[in-house]
Amino acid sequence: MQLSPECARVLGALLEKGLATPQQYPLTVNALQAACNQTSNREPVVSYDETTVLAALDELKDQKLVRFVLPSHGRSVVRYRQVLPEALGLDDRQCAILSVLLLRGPQTIGELRIRTERMAKFDGLDEVQHELDLLGEREESLAHDVGRRPGQKEERWATTLVAAPDPEHSPAVGAGTVDTGTRPPAAGPAAEGVDALDGDVRGELAELRADVAALRDELHALRASLGG
Repeated sequence: MQLSPECARVLGALLEKGLATPQQYPLTVNALQAACNQTSNREPVVSYDETTVLAALDELKDQKLVRFVLPSHGRSVVRYRQVLPEALGLDDRQCAILSVLLLRGPQTIGELRIRTERMAKFDGLDEVQHELDLLGEREESLAHDVGRRPGQKEERWATTLVAAPDPEHSPAVGAGTVDTGTRPPAAGPAAEGVDALDGDVRGELAELRADVAALRDELHALRASLGG
């Protein structure tokens, strides 16, 4: 199984929000679009329109990785949820790792531990490695070691759900995307850790904006149900 860049971004965002902010889940298309287009905690940065997000959702539904949740209990819009754990037999820690790999591409074990903190608990790097090994040893592997980036000492891991990036060229972006080209590679392990932490702090604001979009949808639905 291999996903298009758009499907990878949509699926990764659904995984992330389902684990990090379950109270706002499943997502409306507006909240999902905002989650896909966050300007931090994403690589590359994209600017999907609603049509791109909906097309990716249809494709993921055909692959039995996403379900559409029809309006009920006062909700007036369709919502969307991923079903990767049911489809592939994964637990929350494995889903958290896959989410980050789908959203940010190849990463070291240290980066993965930092960037999954809001979604799952790992007591040490060895636990992250254990889950990566389990993902890699499946009959249909979901993760693999892609080696070191120049200047780094640590191996990086990627998910096999998306095509591996060409090391000789900049990462390709899908239809409807914008690559800012402002993120230089880390100079070494220390810089790598600082970059991961800094990116996650800056990402909190973008994630809050996505949560506000979801709350706004809830408020509109409530007003509609009350005849307002």
